[in-house]
Formats: sequence, C-alpha cells, structure tokens
Amino acid sequence: MQIKKNPKANLENYSKLFMQLGLVLALLVVYLAIEKKTYDRVIAELGPSTLNMEDDEQVVEIEQVKPPEPQAPPPPTPDKIEVVEDEKEVEETVIESTETDEDEAIEVEEIIEVEEEEEVMEDVPFAIIEDVPVFPGCTGNKAKLRQCLQDKITKHVNRKFNSDLASDLGLSPGVKRIFVMFKIDKTGKITNVQARAPHNRLRDEAIRVINLLPKMTPGKQRGRPVGVKYSLPIAFKVE
Repeated sequence: MQIKKNPKANLENYSKLFMQLGLVLALLVVYLAIEKKTYDRVIAELGPSTLNMEDDEQVVEIEQVKPPEPQAPPPPTPDKIEVVEDEKEVEETVIESTETDEDEAIEVEEIIEVEEEEEVMEDVPFAIIEDVPVFPGCTGNKAKLRQCLQDKITKHVNRKFNSDLASDLGLSPGVKRIFVMFKIDKTGKITNVQARAPHNRLRDEAIRVINLLPKMTPGKQRGRPVGVKYSLPIAFKVE
C-alpha cells in the first residue's frame, strides 16, 4: 500500500510566503538598527590638555609699553656770571632820507602827446552814415537831407525805368522785385552797381537806370569823405 502525501504538507507551496516574511523581517532589523541611539563615552579626569590654534585664526600681538626713561636734571647754574666784552665792531647802516628839498631843482622830462589816428571805414552803409551824401537840390538838416536823397532816387527810378519791358518778356502776372546795390564813392560818383532780377534784361535795365544818377556831394564819417553803400529794392506789377 503506497502512502500519499497531503498537498497541504508540501512546503514548496509556501515558499513565496516564507520569502515575503523573511524580507519583512530583514527590513525590520535594518530599521531598528538605524533608529537605535548611541551615546559618547564620558572620560573623566583627562588631565591638562593642550589646544592647538588653527592656522586660519588671526593672532593679535600686544606690545608691552616701556615706561619713559627719566630725563637728566639740568646743569646747575653757575654761582658767578662773567661778562665777556665783544671786541667785534658792528657797522651801522645809515638810512638816507628820500625827501627832496624845496630848493633843489627837479628835472622833468618833456611829455610828448601822440595823437592816435582814428581809423575811418572806407565804405559805410547808408543806415549808419553820419553825414549822408547830398543829392543835387536837397537842403536842410541831416534828417531832411537823408529823406530828400531817398525821395530823389525813387523818383529817378520811376521816371527812367522802362516798365513796358516786363510785359514784353512774357513774365507771369504778379509783383516782380529787383534788388539793386551800388556805392556813392568819396567823390560822389555812382560805382559798383549790382542787381538781381527775375530776368537778365530786367537786371541790365536796373543797372542802366542807377548809372544815370547825377553826381552828388559825398557822404562823410568823422568829418572825412567816405564811400556810402546804398541798397534799393524795385518792385513793379505785371498784369
């Protein structure tokens, strides 16, 4: 008769259970070992010990201050004072007085006054000239002579200028301007006439009219004849 084993008595069926129990037990032992507290051993009466200072610590040296040395007492004063005669002669300095006597003659060099020549401008603008040039037939004070000169030049241009020239050139309608500059020299003659116009023929006509101005009495600055610069704008309307 063969004996059959009970399936529950076979331990191989519980191998996985035993392995899990062993793993849990091992973890428990490790946990208890980590949580266990240890204490340092206390050793009493070690005796005197020497502490070594670290190299990084700063050492403060304290110097001992020496007490000041006692000063030597001054030499004793002599009982008898001897007077030594000075044999060296001292030269006295005589200070002479700088005051002069009334009887003494004082020579004074002759002072020569040099008159500086005042620079006078060669050409002076009409706006700042002291004495304006005098147009033939103008009389009166400075203000009247200035206004008379301006009026005479304006009338001369209106009478001599060819106003029909602008329409012949085919210019566009409107106001046209010609800027003229000239000089009344030291002798009263008209020189250096220049003009700027919208057309060359208008420029030449303006120069021709200004050159027809009569000779005038020259203007003066500081009492001397000078050249006077004069500017004249000419405006006319083209229809």
